Amino acid sequence: MNPRKLLALMAALAMVFAACGTDTADTTEAPAATDAPATTAAPPESGLPDLGGREVTVGVENAYLPFNYIPVGETEGTGWDYDAWDAICELLNCVPVMTEAGWPAVIEEVAQGLLDTAADGISITAERAEIVDYSDPYMVVEQKLVAQLDDDRYTTADDVLADPDARIGTQVGTTNYELAISLVPESRVDAFDQFGLAIQALISGDVDAVIIDDAAGLGYVGENADQIETLDGALQSDPLGFIFPLGSDLVEPVNLALAEMAANGTLEELGRKYFTDAFTVTYDDIAPVGEEEDEASALPDLGGIEVTVGVENAYLPFNYIPIGETEGTGWDYEAWDAICELLNCIPVMTEAGWPAVIEEVAQGLLDTAADGISITAERAEIVDFSDSYMAVEQKLVARLDDDRYTSADDVLADPDARIGTQVGTTNYELAITLVPEGRVDAFDQFGLAIQALISGDVDAVIIDDAAGLGYVGENADQIVTLDGALQSDPLGFIFPLGSALVDPVNQALAVLKENGTLEELGRKYFTDSFTVTYDDIADVGGEG
Repeated sequence: MNPRKLLALMAALAMVFAACGTDTADTTEAPAATDAPATTAAPPESGLPDLGGREVTVGVENAYLPFNYIPVGETEGTGWDYDAWDAICELLNCVPVMTEAGWPAVIEEVAQGLLDTAADGISITAERAEIVDYSDPYMVVEQKLVAQLDDDRYTTADDVLADPDARIGTQVGTTNYELAISLVPESRVDAFDQFGLAIQALISGDVDAVIIDDAAGLGYVGENADQIETLDGALQSDPLGFIFPLGSDLVEPVNLALAEMAANGTLEELGRKYFTDAFTVTYDDIAPVGEEEDEASALPDLGGIEVTVGVENAYLPFNYIPIGETEGTGWDYEAWDAICELLNCIPVMTEAGWPAVIEEVAQGLLDTAADGISITAERAEIVDFSDSYMAVEQKLVARLDDDRYTSADDVLADPDARIGTQVGTTNYELAITLVPEGRVDAFDQFGLAIQALISGDVDAVIIDDAAGLGYVGENADQIVTLDGALQSDPLGFIFPLGSALVDPVNQALAVLKENGTLEELGRKYFTDSFTVTYDDIADVGGEG
């Protein structure tokens, strides 16, 4: 079936789903149309809550057809998400502030209260429902496979899945990726930072098919209709919902508004506008994320100013000084070289200790700091953050020969297990939320926590997987990263409150994401090609 006609049918069905309740703790399948109505059934018009003109920040990617996008040559976003939130706030007396946020970091930003909600076609899953609350579903989409038009090996999704040599592309941090690795061995799946990169890999023959939801597929297939096609056969059906911080007082009003929009025909009207052949916008017609033009010349010119950037110089792979050398290197160094090349500035990488570097920036002693800093609501009270440039996972590291633990859950369930971490980090804050504080040993440096693990003074160490590369690599014969991520954290650069650098840096990051620079740095520093360990770098403040 033509994917657009299928979506028209799905959009009509979604009108029913939007008025039905769902248990967000277990919603890996779309709710059936026969489910009992939720307690938030459509009220009389006068019975809707009045939010008193409150501003509601709504995270959107601004590059996800047909939900949200910025047409080429324009500066304001549009799409299903924009129209839907205009309608919601018209009913509730609020003001939607559509806020650009990257994927999948937007989920963590909502979880931490940095945004009031997020749209962006987010699938309702039990895992995500552990850290965010969902609205009732407003739509259901199907996961499908896209293949090359002239590839006569595959006519259905089953043909791809049955081919042991077929490689499947998708986007990191999505339900598409999770579905892919449940259908075929993970070694057959190639994950990309953006769906557009996965589609390009398909066209170039680097992968044989791409798994994608048919809503997003509208734009990609439409743009490349002479090269790719959607295969017959849906792999999975996903309900979509808006997300909110746990306990948000917006969930019930928004559910009431969605129910009213289903009853008065607004959702059906939006479905016809965006999920039928009437919608003809493709990815050739929209502006790159974060840019008004596709040229670096549109970026601000900082006039060659020096920008002091705080780094620890001892945090692999972000920043370090190789033994025998005096100059630092790492992801932070190369990222800031690239940023300043775009903005006409000079990065002055300045050694600063952790966590004192945050206070130094807050006081204006440094212009900014890198150092893999997690974006948190608490820190955002004293510093401004850039947009997230990366998301890392918090994991547990244990001794290789300790057969008590094979997963993070094993450690958390052991009442005698002691967990080590570093003071002043999100790792420490997470540790004391997962186990009693009496079970947590905090060290001045992660290296000391790792040594305590090796010596048996602690049973596991909580650490982000970026830093874990160096520590595990250095001690691969003694320690191992356990299965199971504890939390995903978006990272951002920090600035003094009100800093004039925030907006230019955000614009530069958007360009670096679009032109592939961030992806290139990711391959260089966050894959097996990065082999530097803590044995290879100088001590902080010294050469060896």
